[in-house]
Amino acid sequence: MSTASPFLTVVMPALNEEDNIVAAIKNTLEGFDICRIDGELVVVNDGSSDSTPALVREMMKADGRLRMVEHVRCEGFGASFWDGVDQAKGEAVVFLPGDNENFSVETLRYTKLLEDVDLVMPFVYNKDVRAPLRTFLSSLYCAIINATFSTSFNYTNGTVIYRTSVLKQLTHRCKSFFYQTDIVIRLTKKGYLFAEVPYRLAKREKGKSKAFSFRSVRTLAKDYLRLVWDVNVCRNLKAGAGLVRGSLTAKRSA
Repeated sequence: MSTASPFLTVVMPALNEEDNIVAAIKNTLEGFDICRIDGELVVVNDGSSDSTPALVREMMKADGRLRMVEHVRCEGFGASFWDGVDQAKGEAVVFLPGDNENFSVETLRYTKLLEDVDLVMPFVYNKDVRAPLRTFLSSLYCAIINATFSTSFNYTNGTVIYRTSVLKQLTHRCKSFFYQTDIVIRLTKKGYLFAEVPYRLAKREKGKSKAFSFRSVRTLAKDYLRLVWDVNVCRNLKAGAGLVRGSLTAKRSA
């Protein structure tokens, strides 16, 4: 399998995931094989202070599809994702976390949908694997997003698959945990075709989620207000305007 010009780039942010990163990498590479995808995996070590980077380097020796980007200090989910995008060689990009909470095949099997849309948005259907509080907060979050932007998404923070050229067209890059929602709203408001699909999560066995903290919620609120300003006040995201020429949406609109 050639890695010179892979079809898919998986970006995997990892912060102190020494207990999970090896399994997450194996899971993803096996997913490439099972789904017969020509892919690459870019792990973004987000300033880990444990053995996460050393474990990744060791695995890089055994598989040429694996690369690593390193942050000197923690920069967050959004910054890690965008740094991975900048390094991506694939025609499509997807985020998979380094905590091994995702079955890679559950997401990767939907890549063929890029023959019909420019982004594929998975939503969790087995919500019971997560703590009740996190499930409640996730549902509340999605309800607020839908009410604010007149959408009806099932989930905006999942392992969304993007056409790389469409993703790189965005001039605003949210660097916080809000980045996934920010991208989804901006692209769909511009009229890019999308598909929502169900996927199953694994139960996190080790460590704890780093998604919620006072700092992350405060930054999320700031980025949310920025998106409200751009979409609902300035209204500078018009459907059909400035579509990427090579996108599926542009081809079907011609």
